[in-house]
Amino acid sequence: MFKTIDDLEVAGKVALVRADLNVPLKDGRVTDATRIARLKPTIDDLAAKGAKIVLLSHFARPKGKRVPEMSLKPVAEASAEVLGRAIAFAEDCVGAEAEQAVAALQPGQVVLLENLRFHPGEEANDPAFADALAALGDVYVNDAFSAAHRAHASTEAIAHRLPAAAGRNMQAELDALAAALERPERPVAAIVGGAKVSTKLAVLEHLVARTDLLIIGGGMANTFLHAQGVAVGKSLCEPDLADTARAILEKAAAAGCVIALPEDAEVATELAPNVPHQTVPIDAVDADMMILDVGPATADRLAARLVDCKTLIWNGPMGAFETPPFDRGTLTLARKAAELTRSGRLVSVAGGGDTVAALAAADVTDHFTYVSTAGGAFLEWMEGRTLPGVAALQQG
Repeated sequence: MFKTIDDLEVAGKVALVRADLNVPLKDGRVTDATRIARLKPTIDDLAAKGAKIVLLSHFARPKGKRVPEMSLKPVAEASAEVLGRAIAFAEDCVGAEAEQAVAALQPGQVVLLENLRFHPGEEANDPAFADALAALGDVYVNDAFSAAHRAHASTEAIAHRLPAAAGRNMQAELDALAAALERPERPVAAIVGGAKVSTKLAVLEHLVARTDLLIIGGGMANTFLHAQGVAVGKSLCEPDLADTARAILEKAAAAGCVIALPEDAEVATELAPNVPHQTVPIDAVDADMMILDVGPATADRLAARLVDCKTLIWNGPMGAFETPPFDRGTLTLARKAAELTRSGRLVSVAGGGDTVAALAAADVTDHFTYVSTAGGAFLEWMEGRTLPGVAALQQG
């Protein structure tokens, strides 16, 4: 178990909050403030309890050096707007400037410290750097699940130096993930898509032992089809992983997990918007064609199968969803999952950058039980790995 903000005494104390403000910036402006918005419940709760709030975050990859264009200053300005409160900014995250900024705080006020990764000690999980960060505060709150797979000073070492708890976003994420894989209502379905089997081997191997239905889409499905002797034309495929795919199929059969692959496909000679395309049975893909999405029969069949499930975990699209019309399979499944979730028949948890974008395209993000903004951390959780930032809270 992990502690939450409710377990901490924070009135009049300095709360160091590890956020993930590594948000997309263009021309000095934040283009997607989702991660900032998700921080609001934690900030509001701490402020209401009288804490002095110090935000810690990394931004981009400055590799331990001060890189002006990787400053968090523009993010501080955007955060003030999204969070609806003044946010001060300190030009460093340790040392005199940070100390002065923290000392100036009154209960309920917020300061954002400069990019943690301007110091090499952050990514090195350096004890001295963790000591310097911890010296700024009285309690530690980790609200950055998306950075929890990294054992860095601000996510792992610091949690052993101060009373530590999960923030509201971290708490919601961990509760949602536990409901999806640790103690799910069965039957459990998982949708795993994307380009390559090689990037999600560990995910597939972990899921076949824990789910009842595993739907494989995207380029990954082509490797499984190839492994079963189905010709996939010019489609994205990893022929050298055919033996691995067959081994996963065997493991699934032994575990009682049904693996669902496309039975028809949308094919074209190239990937381009609104290119001439056709629907063909999966065993009728010509040598000059590329499989770019599941076909309508597959989408409808899979949507119908979700009706019988109680829990869904989703990572990765069914096809090249960024390029219409090859978004139809993904959108069909997304809208069905959202409909079942709205009616209380399905617990749906999704995560990963492409997945978040696909659900947004289907306009169903708010209708899933939980949509994680984490990429690597969500994948590592799907692999069954221990996340250092979470483990540190459980020990704290």
